[in-house]
Amino acid sequence: MAKTVNLPDGTALPLIGFGTWQLRPKEAYESVRAALEIGYRHVDTATLYQNESAVGRAVKDSGLDREQVFVTTKLPPRDARHARRTLESSLRLLDTGYVDLWLIHWPTDQDELVSTWRELLSAKDAGLARNVGVSNYSPAQIDLLTKATGRQPAVNQIPWSPAQHDSALLEEHRRRGVVVEGYSGLKNTDLRNPVLTEIAQRHGVTPAQVVLRWHLEHDIVILPRSSRRERVATNFDLQGFDLTPEDVTAIDGLTRVG
Repeated sequence: MAKTVNLPDGTALPLIGFGTWQLRPKEAYESVRAALEIGYRHVDTATLYQNESAVGRAVKDSGLDREQVFVTTKLPPRDARHARRTLESSLRLLDTGYVDLWLIHWPTDQDELVSTWRELLSAKDAGLARNVGVSNYSPAQIDLLTKATGRQPAVNQIPWSPAQHDSALLEEHRRRGVVVEGYSGLKNTDLRNPVLTEIAQRHGVTPAQVVLRWHLEHDIVILPRSSRRERVATNFDLQGFDLTPEDVTAIDGLTRVG
């Protein structure tokens, strides 16, 4: 069973999620089915991905109980003024009565930040989203939402990779009790980097597995995506080896941030 992190309301969020960005409906359906068979229990989609229907069908056809799969979707900022209608459309496409997490995909204009966040909170209160959060927000923007409403985002989904990580930024989120989900962890990494290839060789795994395991060592939620079943499987197979503290430090040293 994949490790989980608890969201503020106690919901268990699996640290290993399956991303569906750029997967067309047929690919999304087949890949999510494969991911669920392999053992993933967390699937990430978005209104903008235009594959919510395929994702919902895959969850339904998996035979798993809906409660067993953590489903995330996201609101495009351009639809902020029709937030509830957009979520209701997502729920119809996903063929479910609720999502486990609803995020605003990136910040709206400054004057709509708080009103949009209120819409997300209202959807949570109505039971349409079990948890709500943000994506691509700064700690200052998170503070603005929290100060205005007294309620903070459960999650912030941001780019995170060995080349693009920031321990001070992570600490800012931890201090606020906001869970960090990292995206594009593999896309933004040179998997031929000698630091990664040496560690991978030593542990008998792939450089991609090393990078994903490094995220987990820092308790960062990961969302690897692939349409190839064997890669979907290896991206999930991260429990059979342990990075040493020296490995983690060496990978931390690949950052270009700060």
